[in-house]
Amino acid sequence: MMPSAEPAADRLAVLDRATDSPLGTVPAQAPEGVATVVAETAKVQPLWAALRVSARARYLRRAAQAVIDEYDELVGALSREQGRPAAEIAVTELLPAVEALRQTARAGPRLLGPRTVAVQRGMFPLKRARLAHEPRGVVAVIAAHGGPFAQPLSQVAQALLGGDAVVLKPAPGARLAAERIARLLARAGLPEGLVRVVHGGPQVGAALVAAPVSAVLFAGSREHGREVAAACAGGGLPTVLELRAKNPALVLADASVSRAVAGLAWAGFAAAGQARGSVERVYVASELAERFVSELVEVARSLSVGDPAQPGTQIGPLRSTERQRRVAAAVGAAADAGATLHCGGPVERPDGPEALFAPAVLTGVGAGTDLTDAPVVGPVVAVTAVDTPAAAIELANAGGPSLAASVWTADRYRGERVSRELDCGAVWLNDHLITPAVPQAGWGTPPGPSPSGALAAATRAQVRSLDPAGGLAPWWFPYDPELERAARAFIELASGRDADRQRGLRYGVVPLARMARRALAGRGR
Repeated sequence: MMPSAEPAADRLAVLDRATDSPLGTVPAQAPEGVATVVAETAKVQPLWAALRVSARARYLRRAAQAVIDEYDELVGALSREQGRPAAEIAVTELLPAVEALRQTARAGPRLLGPRTVAVQRGMFPLKRARLAHEPRGVVAVIAAHGGPFAQPLSQVAQALLGGDAVVLKPAPGARLAAERIARLLARAGLPEGLVRVVHGGPQVGAALVAAPVSAVLFAGSREHGREVAAACAGGGLPTVLELRAKNPALVLADASVSRAVAGLAWAGFAAAGQARGSVERVYVASELAERFVSELVEVARSLSVGDPAQPGTQIGPLRSTERQRRVAAAVGAAADAGATLHCGGPVERPDGPEALFAPAVLTGVGAGTDLTDAPVVGPVVAVTAVDTPAAAIELANAGGPSLAASVWTADRYRGERVSRELDCGAVWLNDHLITPAVPQAGWGTPPGPSPSGALAAATRAQVRSLDPAGGLAPWWFPYDPELERAARAFIELASGRDADRQRGLRYGVVPLARMARRALAGRGR
């Protein structure tokens, strides 16, 4: 391991997750100065709010082009900071970022434009009413490590489209990603000071919530989410919370086992199990359970764990050795309580990264352990056999609301019926963890016009997606150079420059065709 560089007192170090070598530093924000940052940002916001929605959308399209132009730098920087393979960064961060910016820009005028509201004509024949969307002011975005780039960028973009300014507070493990977001928006020509980034620990986040912001978007743990909600409630601030939870998957008796295994292995082990929405609990129909566990263990054992910069590595290190210790302790406690650990655990390699953890699969996990009662942020999946869908639903909801869930079935209508009974913000049929790939879909809080007043209080939003019951998605394990080439080709084809699109066609036809064939045939991945 290379020694870590000591940053200046007013700087925070950004390290290569795999080698601990320095990638750079970012400015440390003192909590007492956060209110000043918000006040300075608020001075810029009225100029931005005066623009038409269509004009703001043009800036977002420029930002999408900036992501395309800086693709190589972004892949390298984010891969090193996150400790994730380059193909994974390309597919789950950069491609979604471009798509989110373009979709937000495209849909903005329609979603935020004035809408006519019906009026009773008998008594009010001349009255007219319209619903308009006006900016709030300064929006605070407090992001999580599990969503380092595409998700916070999508939230920032939606706030900007609405005419707001933004102060972004990233997670400690995504500081470089946040700086890249600010740089991309500056390159797109946004007014200086409209988007600010503040770096620091929980005290900085608390100071941001207490500052004169107009709304708070928070992603993180339940503990910190409750604190944010309480602080916002006291000030009457609109708040959107995306809280970490034990996300379940339900594999029904008519599901394709091969697709469910491949999809849930990726959903549980990609980003070393640290992505927002990663699956932790799988409830499988009893008649499929033995085969499902056998195949899942086989996939888990096949995934190479190590330095993501090395060819063939599928899973990089956890965020810290402390997180590795906590994950190992949770798995060990479950095994001590009677669960069966089929594979996985801490990996020590003197010549490799610290904090490695091989994908773990457990069965027979009983109640009262960390694996059932609290999120375990690591590549750990607990599988439980169930006799009926009703039993699976009951177990899935037992731990309270989850961020997301998936249902695997060949019957779309059965899947949608089950979805309605799951207490979560997003439900994916025959896939899992798609929000990083489609960040504009949200986690139950989609952008655009939504119910208000009593109607909003009486309903809960749930985003649902549908995929075919068979075949395999091309971005699932194993990663290979061809996947990254295909992602790059997609991004270049979205460019506004003819030269980029021509290069995407020239070098991307073969990998794109192979990816499409894999998706349609379900072979080779």
